[in-house]
Amino acid sequence: MSRLTRCVASFVLVASLPLAAAPVSTSPLHAQFLPADDLQLRTEKPDQQQLMLVTSYSVVVGSQRQSNQQPIPVTSPLLVRLKGKPMNQGATVREVLISFDGESKSLKKPAFDSKTKTLTLSYPVAQYRVVMDLLRNDTLYCQFLTYANGHIWADLHTGSVRAR
Repeated sequence: MSRLTRCVASFVLVASLPLAAAPVSTSPLHAQFLPADDLQLRTEKPDQQQLMLVTSYSVVVGSQRQSNQQPIPVTSPLLVRLKGKPMNQGATVREVLISFDGESKSLKKPAFDSKTKTLTLSYPVAQYRVVMDLLRNDTLYCQFLTYANGHIWADLHTGSVRAR
C-alpha cells in the first residue's frame, strides 16, 4: 500500500470516529431568547421543551351566553390559534391557543396537552396588538419549557432580526 493511500485511509478512519470529547449542551434550543435567569430557576436542563415555528394563524372573536342566569352573563372571548411545525428533537407541538384576558388579576399558567399536541397560553388583552404585530411582520417561534423544580416558561419570540 502506498504512503499516500495509507494517509488517506487513516484520515478517513479518524474523520469517521465519533467525537467522544465533544461537550454536551444542557441549554435548550433557542436559549439565547430567554431572559436573564436572576432567580436561578432554569439552572438545570429542562424536563421538556416544545419549540414550534409558526406557519399560520387565525383570530377568533366570540360572543357567548353561558346560561340562563340573571343578570345574563355574556362574554366575548378573544383567541389566536397558531399552527406550525415542531423545531426541536422530541417536540410534538402542532398548535398554540392564545387567550387574552382583560378581567382577571392573574393569568392561567401555560400548559401543554400531549394528547392534542396543543399548547395553551394566556396573555393580558393589552398584549394583543404586540402579538398581532409579531405575527404580521416576522418569523415567529413559540417555546414552552418545564423544569423539575416546577418552573414553567413559555414565550413567543422572533428569530434574530437585522436592524434597518
